Amino acid sequence: MGFTRAELESFRGRTIHDLMPEHPKLVLVGINPGLYTAATGVPFAHPGNRFYPALLAAGIIPRLPRIDDGGMDDADRRMLLEAGVGISSIVRRATARADELERSELREGAERLERDAAGWGARVVAVLGLTAYRHGFARPRARAGRQPEGLADAELWVLPNPSGLNAHVTVATLAEAYAEPARAAGVIS
Repeated sequence: MGFTRAELESFRGRTIHDLMPEHPKLVLVGINPGLYTAATGVPFAHPGNRFYPALLAAGIIPRLPRIDDGGMDDADRRMLLEAGVGISSIVRRATARADELERSELREGAERLERDAAGWGARVVAVLGLTAYRHGFARPRARAGRQPEGLADAELWVLPNPSGLNAHVTVATLAEAYAEPARAAGVIS
């Protein structure tokens, strides 16, 4: 993608809309939009992010979407929506790194997410980021995987963040982790 550092910085603080089907089965919740995401309007758009390769490897999507400076085309958006997959964020404000967020933003975002989840009616909501989940939902001892409590009427899962900054995960380990809630949601068998 052809953005300069200055161009990307101009997107700091912007928000993007959720990518949400009318009746989602699985909602994947990132921490907050990065600057590439804000620039393109596409969740998890940074070229180093392993989100879409992990979804492909897990069998959640049949092909990688093409993301460029203009965003994602309608066919690729439909691919996600028709699979019953929605994408949201805990915090709506774009930053270069998630560690730029205040804990209060994570708590406020978690409260909004609970309200949103009630309206979505998804089978499964999966938060992608253990530390953000711990801070936002006031669950300091939470572990990755299915949580004992739900979110609205949905099963709640906490999974690894796909950011390239999360060096200890690979596309293969992400795919394995993401497949579990996708099976629980009926997105894959």
